[in-house]
Amino acid sequence: MVMENGKILEVKDLAVSYKVYEGILKVLRNVSFYVLKGEKIGIIGESGCGKTTSMKSIMRILPTNALLEGGEIYYKGKNILKISKKEMTYLRRHSISMIFQDPSTALNPVFKIGPQIYDIVKYSSDRRLTKSEIHELAISYLKQAALPEPERILDSYPFQLSGGMKQRVNIAMSLASANDLLIADEPGTSLDVTIEDQIMRLLKSIVEEKHLSIILISHALGTVRGFVDRIYVMYAGTIVEYGPTKSIFSNPLHPYTRLLIESVPKLMGKKIPEGIPGVVPSYLNPPLGCRFSTRCPFKMDICEREMPQVYEAEDGHFVACHLFRKEGS
Repeated sequence: MVMENGKILEVKDLAVSYKVYEGILKVLRNVSFYVLKGEKIGIIGESGCGKTTSMKSIMRILPTNALLEGGEIYYKGKNILKISKKEMTYLRRHSISMIFQDPSTALNPVFKIGPQIYDIVKYSSDRRLTKSEIHELAISYLKQAALPEPERILDSYPFQLSGGMKQRVNIAMSLASANDLLIADEPGTSLDVTIEDQIMRLLKSIVEEKHLSIILISHALGTVRGFVDRIYVMYAGTIVEYGPTKSIFSNPLHPYTRLLIESVPKLMGKKIPEGIPGVVPSYLNPPLGCRFSTRCPFKMDICEREMPQVYEAEDGHFVACHLFRKEGS
């Protein structure tokens, strides 16, 4: 089942804070995005901007100090923030899966790979499987994840595998339960660039072969550019711009997006990029208006007072910035 408008997932006005010793960290504010059936979307932004928090909200695995203060998350037409734990467990086993950015912490170090993937295969099946069937399925998932010598992998502890192999094991595990939506949270961050490229090529081929929807989280713009159909740009817990990938890169509209793209080193660049001046505002006391106003070279008085609305500047290309405010609005 997919929602009538073709959306498999829709997040509306999500607001999440964290209770810490110093007070309340107001992280996500009015975060909204959607994913169509079979679509590949990317969420980009600096580290600490709330990308992982958004994904953990979808999976309902936020830490105990998180405060869900508002918003709705619809998956196949159901608000998953209101369904029972049993229903959510079923979705995690049969429909949605997440690949975490650190492959080492995603695996239990005291168990061999075999028992860990066997459990996932066993509980992701709609029928009772024999031990032989579980083993054969585990082998097939490891092969799909381009892992050589799957029998040896099953008999290995995580510390006996390289970072790239551990991430492939995580991808193999996700294949057992991701029948509709796959969330990849910076899957190549802890790997060297050549292995990261292999992992991304593998993910793309798997997603296209199984016709999965995918949310790719990253701060590596080059990686996202060749992978996804649409991009959401996130800054300090807010979505500042979104649209087709080609449109975002060829005509970035929000000042943050422009500076973010300009800060990427270019192979034939004539000078070294300077990066974005300033720092991300504190979540303990974020700005009342646009959260980028503390660093924006085009800041106006209204930027400090009011959160900008989302404007459609081009066909399918939206931006949350007062620079695009229309007369009378």
